[in-house]
Amino acid sequence: MKKVMIMAAIAVFGLSNVNAQEAETTYGFEEGGIILEGGLGFNSTNNKNTDTKTNGFSINPKVGYFLTEDFAVGVQGSYNSATTEVRGTDVSDNKSFGAGVFARYYFLDLGKRFKTYTELDLGYASSKNKITDVKADGFGAGLNLGINYFVTENIAISFGLADVLSYSSAKVDGGKAVSGFNGNINVFNNFFDTAQFGLLFKL
Repeated sequence: MKKVMIMAAIAVFGLSNVNAQEAETTYGFEEGGIILEGGLGFNSTNNKNTDTKTNGFSINPKVGYFLTEDFAVGVQGSYNSATTEVRGTDVSDNKSFGAGVFARYYFLDLGKRFKTYTELDLGYASSKNKITDVKADGFGAGLNLGINYFVTENIAISFGLADVLSYSSAKVDGGKAVSGFNGNINVFNNFFDTAQFGLLFKL
């Protein structure tokens, strides 16, 4: 009986200690803080009906600086690679590089660990298909929503949820520019249709 009481006391003490630490822990950002954020993507498909294989890879790093505890500005880059093979022959091998800037504002806390933000992105990208030797350059802008979930005080999982507004313009060498504008007022319909996941490190 004494052993049971001792074990129960230890369990209660342990839970109280965890709750106390959780209460003292602060999740979020501060003025002058720096974040490193980024995501990796990989996809591969094999269609045996058409004997077509595709492989893709992407990386999107970001560095941000907080002007206030809610507002950050920063720079970002991107690298994307996609290849397509039909019946053992490469028909497309496209690689693109991009660079840009962003401004992010955290406007809502969903509990202690969830931080919701809106972000404005401006960027330039250049791509080349090694098989067809076609080159293209373009720029774009977007307003989107996202959430950070803090696993620890300094590490968070990032969810880029939905583009509210976006504009892009691209031009192939020797051709005319092709531009497009998209608006998504009811962003709640596709929160997880185009979600992008990554990691954030707070320095």
